[in-house]
Amino acid sequence: MTTRRAALGALLAAPALAQGVEDWPNRPIRLIVAFAAGGAADTAARTVGQKLAEILGQSVAIENRTGGNAVIAANATLQSPKDGYTFLVDAANQLTNPPLMKDLGFDYRTAFIPVSQFCFFPQVVAVKRDFPARTIGEFIALAKDRPGAISYGTPPAAGMAHMAGEVFQRRAGIRLIHTPYRGGADAARDIAAGVLDAVLITTSSIRPPAQAGQARILAVTSLARVPTLPDVPSLAESGFPGFDMNDWNGVFAAAGTPAPVIARLAAAIAQATADLGVRQRMDAAGAIMVGNSPAEFRAWLDGQRALLEQVIREAGITLG
Repeated sequence: MTTRRAALGALLAAPALAQGVEDWPNRPIRLIVAFAAGGAADTAARTVGQKLAEILGQSVAIENRTGGNAVIAANATLQSPKDGYTFLVDAANQLTNPPLMKDLGFDYRTAFIPVSQFCFFPQVVAVKRDFPARTIGEFIALAKDRPGAISYGTPPAAGMAHMAGEVFQRRAGIRLIHTPYRGGADAARDIAAGVLDAVLITTSSIRPPAQAGQARILAVTSLARVPTLPDVPSLAESGFPGFDMNDWNGVFAAAGTPAPVIARLAAAIAQATADLGVRQRMDAAGAIMVGNSPAEFRAWLDGQRALLEQVIREAGITLG
């Protein structure tokens, strides 16, 4: 009897659900951002969200829910109705939290559906002003001559910069001293002061000390060169084919969100991220806009997940 009642309830609810999808969105959309206001992910969410509001004809509210290594925002999204009006703006935590944290209470791979990647933030390998290496090749040669003696900073422990640093060391056959920082600005401050030998931070974070002549950029971690740094080679072209490890963020839906809604939102994000005004505003944050499809985003995430889980396991990375 219970099964029959459930089936009947589903049948009765179906027309209402279909109608809700057909005229989506008919009320404001909420983006729960797992990071603090003013940061790169928040800037992306607010910039793209403003354009999405124009495209979709409904306001897009940004709600910053920080803490718990982005788990608080994830839980808030999962606990909201799966009606296509609440989405999560997250980043590499989707991939790194499972091997780093116990008792999450949910499985990212099954609890969330990738919608679209907003953008990625290329990172750089940079050195302090008086560091003797002037190319990435010279840096590697020096690191091989002085194993465990050259320091480099990243924001934060177990973040994408830390992951990129571990992969770089392994592929280059070098060993550096890692110093984690709370944020990119803190690491940039110390490279400017000469406290660190090197940093692995985003292009936007390195910009102030580099422009002031207090740091030199040797390479970028993105697959291709960065438009704002056309003379800086990528690691991929410097002897590390395929190297492509950047900070990034994107939109996720809780499992159970109607597929037509996800498709429509992904199409709107693609349109928003292609907008010239959006791209110009995000260029100041060092972002490369993406706006891919759910299938493309999922395939990319699967490749990144396998790589990052291996790095965390083999390097013994922890959140501490």
